[in-house]
Amino acid sequence: MFNKSLNFFAMKTDSEIQKDVMDELRWEPILNASEIGVAVKNGVVTLNGCVNSYGKKLAAENATWRVKGVKAVAEELVVKFTDTTLTDAEIAGNIVNTLKWHTAIPDQNIKVKVTDGWVYLEGEVDWHFQRDSATGAIKYLKGVKGVSNLILIKPRVNTAIIKESIKQALERSADFEAGNIQVDTVGDKVILSGSTRSRIEKNAIERAAWSAPGVTAVEDQLIIDYN
Repeated sequence: MFNKSLNFFAMKTDSEIQKDVMDELRWEPILNASEIGVAVKNGVVTLNGCVNSYGKKLAAENATWRVKGVKAVAEELVVKFTDTTLTDAEIAGNIVNTLKWHTAIPDQNIKVKVTDGWVYLEGEVDWHFQRDSATGAIKYLKGVKGVSNLILIKPRVNTAIIKESIKQALERSADFEAGNIQVDTVGDKVILSGSTRSRIEKNAIERAAWSAPGVTAVEDQLIIDYN
């Protein structure tokens, strides 16, 4: 009973979470925190306002998830450009050139479509990091309002190797206790369960899972235990 009382008083209020989120947004160098409104109800954070790039939109959401006590994020930010907007053809051309010069991305396997500033990426790659790199390479390009990454990962699965490589990655990390994490595989899907101490720790575990060759899906059943 005593421990439960301590845990109760240790929980952050919505006002405390709101203040911490606003402070975290101010700490993010590419953001102008005054452009972003923050509302919190029962640990669910709503972000609203206007930013001038898709990259800033992602940065605001990621900054919010770094705050302890955040249970969910409703991201309602609008990308609004202050200068002349490029045509879809110009945006697509810039994206193709950017992917071409990115050493981690097999650009010849990726198709680009742009509709009213929204980018659709399609194709196949061998690794999840290549898929993520495609979004990362273009998210700050002028004219990009959003990205739908539809790139597929080619199945190349050895279940035993996947499971062992993830466990080794967890054990090498100093950020969390590997003993608290259970790794299971069903075909090319990895299932993660157990408890973590923060959203940052949870994301690190997911990255370790995605880094294994042949993984096309990660089912995250991890629970954040802030106590």
